Amino acid sequence: MGRVYATRDQLVAYLATNVPNDAERLIARASEDVDAALLSAVYATDEMGYPAEARIRAALASAVCAQVEYCLATGEDGTGTAEVWDSVSIGPVSLSGRSSPPSPPMVNSVELAPRAYRTLRTAGLLPGDVFGVGEAPCPPDRELPW
Repeated sequence: MGRVYATRDQLVAYLATNVPNDAERLIARASEDVDAALLSAVYATDEMGYPAEARIRAALASAVCAQVEYCLATGEDGTGTAEVWDSVSIGPVSLSGRSSPPSPPMVNSVELAPRAYRTLRTAGLLPGDVFGVGEAPCPPDRELPW
């Protein structure tokens, strides 16, 4: 089993409602999604591979909770088979069919919940621009962060 970045208590606090009986499984799957999305992220870790910095740990926990929230809200179970059905009736005429919701952000081939994406982006953990040899990642008058 991989690293798990959130607890049941954190999920309860995030959702502000009851959580499903299989919350631990959902948290583990969401942690796998976050791990896969952050495949190329650079941050200090402890000996177990967890973030050493409290703000990074908090961002990962929040992103995992957002990912679980998204899966619960959309019915997505990680298989990619969730669909949205619509139905319209006007008098004797009835129409129905499938419609697809907007696609969630993709990071390293992982669909992230919009809130999880924003949380990880704000924490500076998502892949950014790649610069070629001789290109500066920031204006020459600014000092590089590393």
